[in-house]
Amino acid sequence: MENLTISQVSRMYDVTPRMLRHYEKIGLIVPTYKEDYAYRMYDENAVRRLQQIIILRKLRISLKEIAVILEDSEYLATLEILRKSISDLGGEISALDTIRGIISGFAERLEKCIYLKAHFDLLEDKELIELSDTLRLSKYKLKEENSMSDLNKANETLAKQDNVRVIMLPPFTVASNHVIGKEPEETVGDAVDKFIREKKLYEIKPDSRYFGFNHPNPGILPNDEHGYEVWVTIPDDMEVPAPLIKKHFKGGLYAVMTISFGDFWRWGELEKWVNESDIYETNYSELGFEIMGGCLEEHLNWVYSSHMGWPENGVDSQLDLMMPIKKKQG
Repeated sequence: MENLTISQVSRMYDVTPRMLRHYEKIGLIVPTYKEDYAYRMYDENAVRRLQQIIILRKLRISLKEIAVILEDSEYLATLEILRKSISDLGGEISALDTIRGIISGFAERLEKCIYLKAHFDLLEDKELIELSDTLRLSKYKLKEENSMSDLNKANETLAKQDNVRVIMLPPFTVASNHVIGKEPEETVGDAVDKFIREKKLYEIKPDSRYFGFNHPNPGILPNDEHGYEVWVTIPDDMEVPAPLIKKHFKGGLYAVMTISFGDFWRWGELEKWVNESDIYETNYSELGFEIMGGCLEEHLNWVYSSHMGWPENGVDSQLDLMMPIKKKQG
């Protein structure tokens, strides 16, 4: 197998270049560099490790545990991790069996009320309330299938859209930085980080927020280049130094999902939630693919992290994926 570029790997395995760099940063995969060639290449070993990471992530194994599994030549630690996962899933399955039993009883009592034309009040059903009080609520619905196609379907359900929320972003003013190149995400935040610390932005505006988006998306420019733009919200009257540019954002309605840094594949889950919604539909920007359709990635707690001198990926390496939406007409 010949060495592959980061763009080739990204397209072949449907992972973003940003996720690949994150896996590299935490030591899960190790790219190589050709002589007189400044950019990452992925050999057969790196690609095989990536394939394993993708499968294990779909099984809800954490990146920390994956790091252990990939280096576990005797498989003992791997077995312990898998047994713990089985135990955790067993608890969720048990809770779901209980819920199914309660719902069945609920349906039977409701059916009787319909037959007798009697009034039914959920809050007056003491037995149902007592049973529900015993539950450990679970967000997950599980399937017991083993093929990769079934695993992909189960994975869509496992992250379930219960954690999607709808928010209204207000209008705000931002300091923007925009970089185009092979790996713009690696450097685009440097000037903003410096600006935050020199202006003491967190002290002036402790509710300041940090957003980013592809501009343009990979695949538009030649030579595997793409762009990334970041915004940090600032007071309306604050001036910004070059290379930063002051901009105004008009606000809007967004469907939002919180992810751990690196799990950008979950954009597909968020889009699926919007597409299946009875209330909302996408409201992409007219610029379309040029700027991710107006989608945003908010790096949570990034401004505070920068203020403290450790801006890597925010306090807890979490992001909000934000998809522009609007209410359906009619």
